[in-house]
Amino acid sequence: MIPWERLDAVTLEDGVQLKLMRRGSEYSIMLGANELMNSRLSGSEEALAAHAIERLGSTPAPRILIGGLGMGFTLRAALGLLDTDARVTVAEFVPEVIAWARGAMGEVFAGCLEDPRVSLFEGDVGELIRTGQGQWDAILLDVDNGPDGLTRQGNDALYSAQGLASAYKALAGRGVYSVWSSAPDPAFTRRLRKAGFTVEERATRASTKKRGARHMIWIAQRL
Repeated sequence: MIPWERLDAVTLEDGVQLKLMRRGSEYSIMLGANELMNSRLSGSEEALAAHAIERLGSTPAPRILIGGLGMGFTLRAALGLLDTDARVTVAEFVPEVIAWARGAMGEVFAGCLEDPRVSLFEGDVGELIRTGQGQWDAILLDVDNGPDGLTRQGNDALYSAQGLASAYKALAGRGVYSVWSSAPDPAFTRRLRKAGFTVEERATRASTKKRGARHMIWIAQRL
């Protein structure tokens, strides 16, 4: 079997290492001993984009905010579903992840960051949410392992009652707020409803072949 090779690593603010690994044509991003994502498993991240964009319907020139670049699964899926008048902003907090996308993982990203519909923001997606009242038609979050921050403690604020209130204000009209998680979280569902959203929970397979672990996607919409 081909051994895993560590291509790069960065120590995050909480002291844990984020590592980019490769085995042949397979890539993995790991946080310490935990695998956050793998280039063979894109099904639930792609579903995050598909479900949200489906809810947008015929919204003209939609403005989409994606929190978390990762391996670009959600971004590529969104671009494949959106018309040329859409605008997609991707916020990524870790500069090295952006560098990996443009370097070692260039074949995985397949040029999607150069799409004219895409803008890249290097920083906290929470900043764009807090300052963007009525700016976004959809907000898609895949910045962590779920509503409990794993990669950085600062992500917890996104899923708090205050964070959800900011998201509600940042959305226009019947805007869509969609969140990826590795597991269900009934308390988060309750917070979404308390914030004023209608909420649908969808369990989705990690693999595009409908196998493997089930992940959770929340599709919330402004009333």
